[in-house]
Amino acid sequence: MNVNQSAPPVPPYGQPQPVYAGYHHQSSYGGQPGSTAPPTPYGAYNGPVPGYQQTPPPGVSRAPPSSGAPPASTAQAPCAQGAYGQFGQGDVQNGPSSTIQMQRLPGSQPFGSAPLAPVVSQPTVLQPYGPPPTSAQVTAQLAGMQISGAVAPAPPPSGLGYGPPTSLASGSFPNSGLYGSYPQGQAAPLSQAQGHSGAQPPQRSAPLQASSFTPPASGGPRMPSMTGPLLLGQGFGGPPVNQPNHVSSPPPQALHPGTQMTGPPGPPPPMHSSQQPGYQLQQNGSFGPARGPQPNYGSPYPVAPTFGSQPGPPQPLPPKRLDPDAIPSPQLNELPPQQKTRHRIDPDAIPSPIQVIEDDRNNRGSEPFVTGVRGQVPPLVTTNFVVKDQGNASPRYIRCTSYNIPCTSDMAKQAQVPLAAVIKPLARLPPKEASPYVVDHGESGPLRCNRCKAYMCPYMQFVEGGRRFQCCFCSCINDVPPQYFQHLDHTGKRVDAYDRPELSLGSYEFLATVDYCKNNKFPSPPAFIFMIDVSYNAIRSGLVGLLCEELKSLLDFLPREGGAEESAIRVGFVTYNKVLHFYNVKSSLAQPQMMVVSDVADMFVPLLDGFLVNVNESRAVITSLLDQIPEMFADTRETETVFAPVIQAGMEALKAAECAGKLFLFHTSLPIAEAPGKLKNRDDRKLINTDKEKTLFQPQTGTYQSLAKECVAQGCCVDLFLFPNQYVDVATLSVVPQLTGGSVYKYTCFQVENDQERFLSDLRRDVQKVVGFDAVMRVRTSTGIRAVDFFGAFYMSNTTDVELAGLDGDKTVTVEFKHDDRLSEESGALLQCALLYTSCAGQRRLRIHNLALNCCTQLADLYRNCETDTLINYMAKFAYRGVLNSPVKTVRDTLITQCAQILACYRKNCASPSSAGQLILPECMKLLPVYLNCVLKSDVLQPGAEVTTDDRAYIRQLVTSMDVAETNVFFYPRLLPLTKSPIESTTEPLAVRASEERLSNGDIYLLENGLNLFLWVGASVQQGVVQSLFSVSSFSQITSGLSILPVLDNPLSKKVQGLIDSLRAQRSRYMKLIVVKQEDKLEMLFKHFLVEDKSLSGGASYVDFLCHMHKEIRQLLS
Repeated sequence: MNVNQSAPPVPPYGQPQPVYAGYHHQSSYGGQPGSTAPPTPYGAYNGPVPGYQQTPPPGVSRAPPSSGAPPASTAQAPCAQGAYGQFGQGDVQNGPSSTIQMQRLPGSQPFGSAPLAPVVSQPTVLQPYGPPPTSAQVTAQLAGMQISGAVAPAPPPSGLGYGPPTSLASGSFPNSGLYGSYPQGQAAPLSQAQGHSGAQPPQRSAPLQASSFTPPASGGPRMPSMTGPLLLGQGFGGPPVNQPNHVSSPPPQALHPGTQMTGPPGPPPPMHSSQQPGYQLQQNGSFGPARGPQPNYGSPYPVAPTFGSQPGPPQPLPPKRLDPDAIPSPQLNELPPQQKTRHRIDPDAIPSPIQVIEDDRNNRGSEPFVTGVRGQVPPLVTTNFVVKDQGNASPRYIRCTSYNIPCTSDMAKQAQVPLAAVIKPLARLPPKEASPYVVDHGESGPLRCNRCKAYMCPYMQFVEGGRRFQCCFCSCINDVPPQYFQHLDHTGKRVDAYDRPELSLGSYEFLATVDYCKNNKFPSPPAFIFMIDVSYNAIRSGLVGLLCEELKSLLDFLPREGGAEESAIRVGFVTYNKVLHFYNVKSSLAQPQMMVVSDVADMFVPLLDGFLVNVNESRAVITSLLDQIPEMFADTRETETVFAPVIQAGMEALKAAECAGKLFLFHTSLPIAEAPGKLKNRDDRKLINTDKEKTLFQPQTGTYQSLAKECVAQGCCVDLFLFPNQYVDVATLSVVPQLTGGSVYKYTCFQVENDQERFLSDLRRDVQKVVGFDAVMRVRTSTGIRAVDFFGAFYMSNTTDVELAGLDGDKTVTVEFKHDDRLSEESGALLQCALLYTSCAGQRRLRIHNLALNCCTQLADLYRNCETDTLINYMAKFAYRGVLNSPVKTVRDTLITQCAQILACYRKNCASPSSAGQLILPECMKLLPVYLNCVLKSDVLQPGAEVTTDDRAYIRQLVTSMDVAETNVFFYPRLLPLTKSPIESTTEPLAVRASEERLSNGDIYLLENGLNLFLWVGASVQQGVVQSLFSVSSFSQITSGLSILPVLDNPLSKKVQGLIDSLRAQRSRYMKLIVVKQEDKLEMLFKHFLVEDKSLSGGASYVDFLCHMHKEIRQLLS
């Protein structure tokens, strides 16, 4: 929705509604349009999934990622990848390279082209699990990952994004000519013997139910292989690669249904002779000639205790092996420097976010998502789809971590999957979806249950011919008021069900009666107060002049209700440094009058009449004031500022006017002037990684919490625009915006020429967006579960009511549920979110969202109906709140443990028996490790050297109220190649994975994470492309750090400008562009966002983290 458009009018329910016509006809249900997909606020973005890394201040360079010297001899890089400085980037990024460099498939190759080997069925005999393997080698064995499906409990319904579980298992590299000749007397590998060229992949095979395939290894062809434990007495195949144990290949493409990865397998299952002609099954599951032992690998695994119900056949006792459980956590910085032999894990063999996003888009983007069925998992947030409300709230309003919740608390504890909902009550909808209908029940108000106070909804059961109804939340029987009575049809449904939104839709609004208003009187329209810092820093940077000029026109675009000709919102102005200046802008005055309050310790508002005015009535006086402010303070030398008294003054002004409203604060420096809320500089990097690190996230003083509490009581929301040149203590200054439902915007080292566009864009959007004021939200649940925990930007004075001085369409409230009784599969579970708020026109309303979930007695049903993006949103918020009270390391360990428990429970209870060396992931959660690793590497939990304390506090509070689409792209950024698709193509380019290995130095890429936008230019980009985009003749003439591309009249320039504009339109904040040249100092900043690679701050690469998760899961299982 264009931010300059007002929201579509919503007439009272009695009148004809837009697209609500014909509500009687179920066929064109709700009159909502069909299957064409709308441009959602987070439209279809073909990009990497949530990745989060956060920018350090521009211009700060990083140390190089590794000190690895280039390899002595290098295989020819495939053309699609480009010879990135002669050697594959992954090797540079992730550590010292091997002396013999492996060849790689083109980095951007889609997963579809990854080959599958012939399907080999697994033996049906129960296999004993392998022993906990030995020290240095889970990673080594994940080397040639192979994918094989564990048997899924039941085939999934078509169209839903789940299938059999994903599993990776060990594969191996043949000893192709690249690494040395075959041992004497051995045949060439199967694929070559059959006449395939070395690089040619086997053909794709049938669906992966209990099957396996091996993607091509870097280097040579791979054998068709099957999941299976090692045969005793055989060595590992594959070239020795000289790499430290923690160095990893760069990240991966997708796993398929059934993602299993193998580390050390256990004893072999019984073999049947019919399995594959020609070659014996090898120890690592490959077919092909057996190979001799390799350096640094002991012989096979000892026999392990069995987990299956029957023991396997007796095994001869093998010699002792190394123990992989001694592998250090890749998350820690104490990694051993010594070199060890290491297989390469093929990045394309592990689950790819890009592939999962693309599959979901193809499978679920074309059909409308109809909400009539209980417990349906919606399409991913990255998929563009149309919602048809038929009784459950749209996923744009509510998304859950699982749509099928365990019937008992014991089962929930066993699975460890958090049961949570991310609720966005005032979410903006795409143009093709109708806003919730407004129902007016007159003076009697909305119909509710007498006992639990739930509002009338489609799940209420009418009985006794329609004279009474049974509450679906607490089962209480209530009388139906005479004016609401209607007969039932032969199915027991009211005959007017489809004429009433509250009986047929998941989301709707009620007009509230006076009983729902403060002091039992209807509210006045809200007010906006602009409070401008006029200290030396603000004047010198040009901020004050720019802001006053913009406000002259911006005041014409205040939010308005429906078809109103002008906004009902009144405005007021305050400037401040060490003292406060109030302005009388009454329409009858010829010139504005200034009143100074210097007693900041006891703040009061010196005028009532003339402070808050209607913009149109007082336009001449307001324009005159905005012209005079920059001149009045042009010669100021005052550098000190106050902060708390400014908020106090705004709140007192709203209180005196008896209305709710919003304060827009524009502030530049640490408030060190003598006044309440005075702060000192307490920035101390030495506290990082100590037990006292949490103090950096906590407010310095309690002043701001008590001030926020008063603001919430008055319905005074605070939006803070910060323009710091140094430390300003964001952790303390953001307390009031955070607790009042406001926003914080931060422009470090603000310069008008560089940051004007970003600031003005954010300001326009912030002033124009529709806001609900003085709001209270309550979440009710059916018997058996209850809401126990809440995350977001709000205040709570009790355990049930979420109080928000203001709530806009970008903010979410995340709610966690726990069991307090047993649930039943038949009745399922219900959630009802009710938000009471004052609209921009001063109308008191209730917005209701209902959602019905399934309940299950089988863990497999839980794992089949989870949504990883929502799970990550919850886990990030949980962790970011945790850093306030616990050491960061404890928080990170908690996340890793919980993730391991979730996946171990699946492995133990839902996956078919298989070798313990396999990592088996549920289909719906196969991206959990890659996304969780992005959260663990984020600047809040693992800061790089250049990340400031203020940056961390800023990101922490920002993520707290993000929705699922925002955390998705924030944690796993989208990387879009710009020169691969035809210039005439109008669709967004297909994203590639966020890894340096995917960058080709002949290409240009856009990277976005919702806050930042980078244009990376490879050193070998064609001269014509450089000319078309930058209007210079060569790569060397491009200005690094450029933030605006020249507007040129050629197809490529128009296409790139159009793409940048469309990405910005999808996000709630303006993303400033930074042009980064390959090999330039700014490239370190850009690489921070390539989240599948190892990070400079010590974060693991995706491959290493997967190995670490595998080790954690095995420890839990043993």
